[in-house]
Amino acid sequence: MTQRRAIALTVNGQRYSGETDVRQSLVDFLRETCNLTGTHVGCEHGVCGACTVLVDGEGVRSCLMLAVQADGAEVLTVEGLARDGELHPLQEAFWEHHGLQCGYCTPGMLMSALELLREEPAPSEAAIREAISSNLCICTGYVNIVRAVQAAAAALQRKERT
Repeated sequence: MTQRRAIALTVNGQRYSGETDVRQSLVDFLRETCNLTGTHVGCEHGVCGACTVLVDGEGVRSCLMLAVQADGAEVLTVEGLARDGELHPLQEAFWEHHGLQCGYCTPGMLMSALELLREEPAPSEAAIREAISSNLCICTGYVNIVRAVQAAAAALQRKERT
């Protein structure tokens, strides 16, 4: 017998509520209930990082977190980065610096990089590499991803000064 539970959470500033199977992962809830398919399902074991989202400001593997564990939480997905039709500086930098190829890892990379930049606005290359080290990418070799995060950090600092 499947157990269901009512939950309510805020995703990208919008309130979502409903019943969910107590075993449903957060990534499946985001994709199926919220219709937010930007968060990718990769390995489903928490290894690849493709499903990384921010829950109450902290990066989590949404394939390992149950939707019921996010009850009452504030969730930010890759869809929540752009505002008013404008890309977030991280998204812009990934595009400008060719920080993606197939794009499968990109949502998780962006969310991990965002968490880093919120904690450390001017990270070193080593700090960037450490922050994204748990997100696997088989296409890029990470060089352009690191450059993109560096460019985004500089852009965010310029934006902050104005």
